[in-house]
Amino acid sequence: MGSSRLLVSFALVIMVAISYEPFPWMGVNASNEPTSCYHSCNQTFESRHQCYKRCEELAHKDGYKIYGYPYSTNTRRVLAVLHEKGLSYDPITIDLKAGDQKKPRFLSLNRFGQVPVFLDGNFKLTESRAISEYIATIHRSRGSELLNHKSFKTMGTQTMWMNIESFEFDPPASILTWEQSIKPMNGLKTDYKVVNVTEQKLEKVLDIYEERLRNSSFLASNKFTLADLYHLPNIQYLMETPTKRLFENRPSVRRWVAEITARPAWKKACDVKAWYDKKENK
Repeated sequence: MGSSRLLVSFALVIMVAISYEPFPWMGVNASNEPTSCYHSCNQTFESRHQCYKRCEELAHKDGYKIYGYPYSTNTRRVLAVLHEKGLSYDPITIDLKAGDQKKPRFLSLNRFGQVPVFLDGNFKLTESRAISEYIATIHRSRGSELLNHKSFKTMGTQTMWMNIESFEFDPPASILTWEQSIKPMNGLKTDYKVVNVTEQKLEKVLDIYEERLRNSSFLASNKFTLADLYHLPNIQYLMETPTKRLFENRPSVRRWVAEITARPAWKKACDVKAWYDKKENK
């Protein structure tokens, strides 16, 4: 009798312990609590790969919506990530030329009046790089591996180059894109004095890139990652301006640009017709 009681008590303890640990297949909504879902993958006997896939399914259950503009560099950055992961989305057009970003309806979504705004069910994100990292993390085992979660050192290197893009490449590249591409599209005149000064700044950055890319296929590693993808929107515009020569005059940079701009996901991200052909444009 004593042994039987001990066995029953032990079984009850196990059942209680299990009942307090959320399992990924027992109603955890990764869309609202992605960290809980992925954390529970480490607490179960289920294959971690299968568990991650289940978390992704839960996270995307409600679908994605993007408030953006198909010519916007920041909107295209997020679209590229979605296409690299093979994910669907509903685009809602915010016409920057018409000033939609300044209207109360959009400002209720983003008080800064900037696109894109990304909705995952009731969860909202702004800032294209934050959105990109969210998607790449939630869908880590799907499509292109844009972030490496297996090595702290590799992840550190990727983060370093992502920050270099944000703080060293993007400032001069964005000014040059604005002056030579966006201004003419809006009937404004290019300030060539600004272009000349800013090109000198970009050249210094590209010299460092040339040195790095002589020894690495891509910036963060020998695989395409978010560190490379983040550069695409400005590069796409600049390759249609005189600034193109700064990239072409550096053999390793030229090779890198040709490779990343040829990616099918990026071509889809730049397809303006595809954006407007989708439903739910309001």
